[in-house]
Amino acid sequence: MRDVLDTIRQWRRQGKRMALATVVRAEGSAPRREGARMVVSEDGEMAGSVSGGCVEADVIYQAQEVLKSGQPRLLRYAITDDMVWEVGLACGGTIEVWVEPLPEASAEEEP
Repeated sequence: MRDVLDTIRQWRRQGKRMALATVVRAEGSAPRREGARMVVSEDGEMAGSVSGGCVEADVIYQAQEVLKSGQPRLLRYAITDDMVWEVGLACGGTIEVWVEPLPEASAEEEP
C-alpha cells in the first residue's frame, strides 16, 4: 500500500489524473484479498495490484474509462465456461473491484 500512496503523491505533483481500483470482495482462491489496491494514471501507468497480474490489463482499461466518464464502476472477475473469450481469474476464485476517480489535489496538500 505504501508504494501506491507514494505514487499517488508523485503523480499529483505532476498534475496527473488518476483512478483507484480496490478489491472490495474476494472469494475462493482469489489472488489478492479485500483491500488490495492499484492506482492507474490517465496515461495508463499503474502501481500496486488487484490480482497479481490476472486481470490488471482490463482494470487499467476500465480505470481509464472511469476517468473519461467521471463515474465509478464495480468490476467482477471470475472463472467462466467461456474463459477463452473473457478476462477472468484462472485460479478459480472471484474478485470484485471498485474503480473510482481520485479527486485532484486540494490547495492544502503539499505539492
